Amino acid sequence: MHKHHHRHNDVKNIKVAFFLNLLFTIIEFVGGILTNSMAILSDAVHDMGDSVTLGLSWYFQKLSKKPGDKAYTYGYKRFSLLGAIVNSLILLVGSVVILFNAVPRLLHPEQPDTKGMLLLAVLGVIINGVAMLRLRRGRSLNERVVSLHLLEDVLGWVAVLIGALVMHFVDAPVIDPLLSVAITLFILFNVYRNMRQSFRIILQGSPEKLNLAAAAQAVAALEGVRRAEHLHAWSVDGEYNVLTMHVVVSREMSMREQQQLKQRIRGTLNQMGVQHATIELELFEETGGCQV
Repeated sequence: MHKHHHRHNDVKNIKVAFFLNLLFTIIEFVGGILTNSMAILSDAVHDMGDSVTLGLSWYFQKLSKKPGDKAYTYGYKRFSLLGAIVNSLILLVGSVVILFNAVPRLLHPEQPDTKGMLLLAVLGVIINGVAMLRLRRGRSLNERVVSLHLLEDVLGWVAVLIGALVMHFVDAPVIDPLLSVAITLFILFNVYRNMRQSFRIILQGSPEKLNLAAAAQAVAALEGVRRAEHLHAWSVDGEYNVLTMHVVVSREMSMREQQQLKQRIRGTLNQMGVQHATIELELFEETGGCQV
């Protein structure tokens, strides 16, 4: 019952954060146009990306609970990668548009409505802060990742708030496009990082945090094992890692002994970050007694 209650809460928390972010994104776009602030519009693009991320996280948080079936034998975890790629493409297009408009402002800066900027910045800190704190109490990895993303948003709005305060008292309109370019470059850096990670998983690259050499040594150190070879590893969604391997044993074993050895191997691999392992046992004589 407690686990069911938590599963309900994690979906509810992301749902609340999504609607808060979506509502404020609309306010930002309108406010950015009215205040003539490229920094506000840049943050609006950022928050639009966050809204897509939160919406997809909300959907995939529910979808990921579905067990594997005939169509998707590993389950529905990898659908989250599709969401990450869609979000990255939206942010990429939005960032290019913002840069296209912000760079000319560096040469010919225009004074924005600093009072309107201050109001929006304060609202940005409050709304993103509430959403972040709501998710920070969650225990799921999805909630924690999204809450960290919202923390970045809060810090971005603090920067806009400081910039608006400076421009309110000092005639320095160039600060607005500078903030816009800085925020946009930060977005593009994260887009690059997320796309690189997503494509590594889709192309079934070996999980970055999984040391295959160390895994082979750990398995080879178990009683009755001569060596571990032909290790192949990939990640389903960046969290759920799969590994296949051949294990050469030193003597013939009964079915019961084989099952016990496989359980020990899986326990060892699980501690190293492998959630699913397929193990093929081979007798030392079957390999011709050769050392690999």
